[in-house]
Parts: sequence; structure tokens; C-alpha cells
Amino acid sequence: MDKSPHAVNAVNLTKQFGALIAVKDLSFDIEYGEIFGLVGPDGAGKTTTLRMLGGILKPTDGEAFVAGYSASAQPEKVKDNIAYMSQRFGLYNDLTVQENINFYANLYGVPRKTRHEKTDRLLDFSNLRPFKRRLAGNLSGGMKQKLQLTCALIHTPKVLLLDEPTNGVDPVSRRDFWRILYKLLSDGVCILTTTAYMDEAERCSRIGLLYQGNIIGIGRPREIKQMLDGRIISVRTSNPQKANSILRGEFGAANVNLFGATVHVVSGDLESDKTIIHGILNSASLEVRELHEQTPSIEDVFVNVLTQQKAGTDSFNNNITGIMPSPGSAMDAETDAVTVEQLTRRFGNFTAVDSLSFSVPAGEVFGFLGPNGAGKSTTIRMLCGLLKPSGGEGSVLGFDIHSEAELIKQNIGYMSQKFSLYEDLTVDENLTFYGGIYGLDGRRLEERKRWALEITNLDEHRFSPAGILSAGWKQRLALACSILHHPPILFLDEPTSGVDPISRRRFWELIYSMSDNGVTVFVTTHYMEEAEYCNRLAMIYQGRMAAMGAPDELKFDIMGEHIIEIETDQPQPTLELVEQIDGVREASLFGASIHVSTSTPEKTGAAVKNVLSEHGLPPERVTEIKPGIEDVFIYLIEKIDREQMNRRPQGGAND
Repeated sequence: MDKSPHAVNAVNLTKQFGALIAVKDLSFDIEYGEIFGLVGPDGAGKTTTLRMLGGILKPTDGEAFVAGYSASAQPEKVKDNIAYMSQRFGLYNDLTVQENINFYANLYGVPRKTRHEKTDRLLDFSNLRPFKRRLAGNLSGGMKQKLQLTCALIHTPKVLLLDEPTNGVDPVSRRDFWRILYKLLSDGVCILTTTAYMDEAERCSRIGLLYQGNIIGIGRPREIKQMLDGRIISVRTSNPQKANSILRGEFGAANVNLFGATVHVVSGDLESDKTIIHGILNSASLEVRELHEQTPSIEDVFVNVLTQQKAGTDSFNNNITGIMPSPGSAMDAETDAVTVEQLTRRFGNFTAVDSLSFSVPAGEVFGFLGPNGAGKSTTIRMLCGLLKPSGGEGSVLGFDIHSEAELIKQNIGYMSQKFSLYEDLTVDENLTFYGGIYGLDGRRLEERKRWALEITNLDEHRFSPAGILSAGWKQRLALACSILHHPPILFLDEPTSGVDPISRRRFWELIYSMSDNGVTVFVTTHYMEEAEYCNRLAMIYQGRMAAMGAPDELKFDIMGEHIIEIETDQPQPTLELVEQIDGVREASLFGASIHVSTSTPEKTGAAVKNVLSEHGLPPERVTEIKPGIEDVFIYLIEKIDREQMNRRPQGGAND
């Protein structure tokens, strides 16, 4: 055993695959009772590092000690003391929640004498008790995520390794998950997590910023933020996309980025740069609605520092001439690309989509939001001709979704949640395969392939197997396959799930370019920042429409509460206190900050300051802010839940 008191101790850890060095000379320590976040772009070496720590991969050089044991020499001892949660849920869909937990209890050799009590505690801990008889395959993504964590915790690990555990999970479920993680810290568990969500990185005790297998920064979140060479100016305009493009020309791509409805500019001279920004945007006839200094976020640092390190600096080629509706499907700008009336889909007694009605004009970027299990993917599959509706009417590009499903399939582009790629085929072979499906051959196929490779910058990977590509490159390939035939409408079902912030931004550059060329884009996402990029949004919950409108309409017309932001370096204990304060309707984690919805902002803000100071947790800042789409998302869902709870007869939970 290692005599080090650290829960995890990595010393010059290196892993090489042939000529590729995935991880190089990695050294860090993690303590018991600490959450350590490992963040970096796709392909940085995060998963490889976790697999070496878990005793799954042997390092090429260096050593790692986990819970006092050598990961190389004593992998079985390491596995006895850890729980490892991979990106792909290790659940058995044909078993119930209870049966999955029992399976893992048997696997870990948990004594039957203590198993029942431990299982009950974990079911309550994860709020899964009402669902313990439900098949795992019938759970939403958020519930599957909590079940896998419950299964991992059945043997009380000393170290918990989590590889992007909240990938593809809605904001409400992600908050529930982090509540569970914070509770584990009080038991002294060491948690090492990788994540593509930078707001989650803000919640970690410390962060390691990984790039090309090397740690280029390590420390507490506020220390990592000091890596940013400059201050942040937040700019809100009448057209953020256009403002972003113009300001990049002045300040450089690394220093200007879209963050939801605002543009963040890294400034070396605050007052001078504010004047320059005003002048540039006024000259371009863009209304400057708000311009102020903002505390940098981890995402600001991530995007700026890694772009300067040449991570993800390649952009999509915006010369997309040729992405136009084909003559047989041409639509003018005033025609609706999608119309839906009372669309319904039932699976047995379960209604997944319940009487949805909406329309999407040609050329619009239309966002479709909702928590896991709300019916988003089911709706898309009906619109794409992949699933027959149980009721209602609808058309896509003028084709009836009931009787002309095959014509719809021929004229749309569809990118599913799980990229439909053949990993044993090269990039070029995947494109050839999908081109054949769309009826392309000969010279026309080769021209389209060259065009798709060019606009997605995939040419250098043309002969690489798809299976070795990072998530960001697989995303580009999946998009290239779906637009080979120049579809006038593109359906994207969570296309950026699990992809790092730089890759997400590059992806949306192409989405905007396609929309500018008349392509209709119908997109679902769990990144609320991305929702701000859409022309209009529909929010659905439990298969029903909850709200619809432009992002600003939802934020300022639908939101029935004021939002107070609390900045603190101890988010979880602060949150637990704030939830008990009179006047607080809801309180939720937003990065390391807390957002409080209230109808009395001044009174509630004063109460928050007093209560937190009395308990030795004085906040760094308490101020009213404008709501974001994520605030609206949480407000609507919790409002509907409250209304249903008030209507529900009193009685016990049905197991």
C-alpha cells in the first residue's frame, strides 16, 4: 500500500497508443471529501486518465495510487475501493430498478444482512423509491443516471470515478444529481468527475484543465479564472450573432464568443474597449441594449485559453453554396416547413406526446426543449416519418406525416442523439454509405462528399476510422452524412450532447450559415445557452406544450417571478439554508451561484444576506438579475409540478 494520505495520487502518468500520446506526465493529488473536476476539449485524455486510475488500462509510464493501492500492481484492490460510472449506462433494461441494484450488490459481494437497509437508504437518497418496480428501460435519462449512481454506491466506495455522468441530461435532473454528489462528500468520499458542462466545473472543489494529455492549469475555480488574461465585457445587442462576427474582426476569435444571448469580449483596457465596442456596433446599426463588466466564468477561461492553445481553432467553412432546397421540395420563405395539429403518440396506456400543435416557418431555427422523457425525440421521430402518430395531423415540407412518410425521409436531414455512424468504416466510407442511401452516385456523390468534407473541415480525417474520432469530430461527421443530399430541413436531436464548448460553438456557426441560406433547422438541446440561439422555442413537459415564443418573449413575458443571484464559494450549504427562507419560491444551482425565484426581490434579498451571515456563510454578492432561458425552463416545470401536486388526492406513493 502507498503511505500517501491522498485518495488519488497520480505521478507522471502516461499512456501511449502506438504513435499517439493520449496522456503525458500527468501528476496531481485528490483528497478524501473533495470533488475534483477534470475538464478539457474532446480528445484531451480525460476518459483515458479515468480508466488508468480505475485499473482498467495499464499506464505506459508513471504510476497512480487510488485509495492507497497501486492501480498498476494492485488493480483488484483498487476496484474493491472505487465505483466507476462510465459514459454509457451499465444498466440492464429488462430488469427493474430493484433488480438492477440487487445485481450490483451481488457483483460487489454486499452482505445480505446489510443489503436491505443500504438499498432503502440509497433509494431514498436518490428519490427512486417510487420507481423501484419500474423496468430500467422505461426510465428517463435522468432517472437512469441516478440509478447507475445508486448501483455504483451499493458497496460504499472510497473513491467515485465519474466519466461525464450528466451527458445528455436536462438541467433539472443535473441539479438533482449534484445534490447527491454533495451529500456524499460528508461521508468522506473522494469524487473525480469529467464533464462537458462548464457550469458543473464551477461546483468542483478544484479543477484540472487538460489539453492534449497535459494539465495546463490546476486549482480552485477562482484560481483557474485568474488564467484569463483580461476582463470580461458582456454585450447584449439586437443581433448577438452578427455582433459576435463583427467584434471578432476587431478583437480576435479567441477573445470574442457567444454566451447565450450575450457576447463576451476579453478586454485588456475596460473603458477604452467599451467605447470601441459601442462605436463598432453603432456603425453596423446594431442596438446596444446592455454593456457591462462581468465576472468571468470557467467557460470564459476554457474557450479563451484553449483557443489560444490552438485547441479547436479550426472553424467550419461558411462557404456553403449548394445547401438549398432541391427543386422538387423548394419552399418560399413564407411557407411553413412544419405544421402540427393535435399530434399524439401513445405506447399502450402511456401517452408520450399529448395533442401538440405548432408550426415552423421555412428558414427558422426552431428549438424544442423539455426535460428527459418529455416527448421531444418521439415528436421528432413522427415528423421524420420514423414513427406513426396515434392521432392528430401534421406535414413536413408539405408531405403528410401519415401517408407520405417515405417522401419525408427522402427530403429531410436527420441527426439522432446517438450518432448513426459505422465505427469500423472510415469517414469517407461513412459518407459513401449515406450518399448511397440518399440516391447519390458517381460524379454527383463525389462532388457532394468533397463539399461536405470541406464545410466541416473533416478532410484531414477522411481516411480515419470513425471509431477513433473524438465526440466533436464524430458530431461533424454525423452532420456531414445528414446534409449530403442538400435537405431543405434538418432535424437535430441533441446534436451537441457531451461535446466540449469549443466544438459546440463551431457547430452552431454552421447552423447559422445553413439558416441564412434558407435551411429550416429543428433542434432539441439540454444546453440552455444554445436555446438562446434559436429564433423561437417550444417548451414541452409530459408530452404537452408548456410555452412557446421567441427567447426574449419567454424570459420576460412567461417568467412570473424575479430572479436573485447569490454568489458564494460554498454553494451546497448555502442552497440548503436559502431554500428555508420565507419569500423564496425556488432555489437552484447555476454553476457555483444560486438563483432564487421570488415575488419580493428586495425583501427576500435582504433576508438572504441576514440568514447566511448569521450562519457564517456571508455571500460574496446578492443581486437581482434578468432571467435566462434556464430560469424559465425550471420555473415552468416546477410550476406545473406544484399545480399537479395541489390537484392530486392525498395518499401513499405507488411503488
